[in-house]
Amino acid sequence: MLNENIKALRKSKGLSQQELAVKLNVVRQTVSKWEQGLSVPDSDMLLSLSEAFETPVSTLLGENIIESKTDDLKAISEKLEVINLQLARKKTTRKRILYWILISLCIVIAAISAILSALESPYLGWDFYDPETAVLGTAFHSFEWLFVRTAPILLIGAVFGIFLTGRKE
Repeated sequence: MLNENIKALRKSKGLSQQELAVKLNVVRQTVSKWEQGLSVPDSDMLLSLSEAFETPVSTLLGENIIESKTDDLKAISEKLEVINLQLARKKTTRKRILYWILISLCIVIAAISAILSALESPYLGWDFYDPETAVLGTAFHSFEWLFVRTAPILLIGAVFGIFLTGRKE
């Protein structure tokens, strides 16, 4: 198992046997013998190998590295798939919420327009000499003035937004 781990780590780091041998100050044949299982590095050399591979000694002595990397990649890909599904659901939910908010905005604009049209600006007949009435009448007039100027723009934007968010992708 140690021989397979040394070979797998060397290849994963993109090193040749010669390059690893130079890093460890040994001959290439020594690295070859380790990888073939014909000899085993001593404890000092195991420490040097772990430093060269930037991995703990336990990894060198532990399970087969190739299998664990395959399992890790599979687990990571499964987690990414779950995350992608969650993001797609969130996007769909946000789109649906925005769609209904825009429909509600259109309904509110239509209702306020109908109410203002039915009332026909009753504040115009009020006695504005009374300060409280004057403030209230001015507030109604300001609201009506602002609404009449902004409602068409908001309505067009909301209808356009409903069209865009209601489309199937």
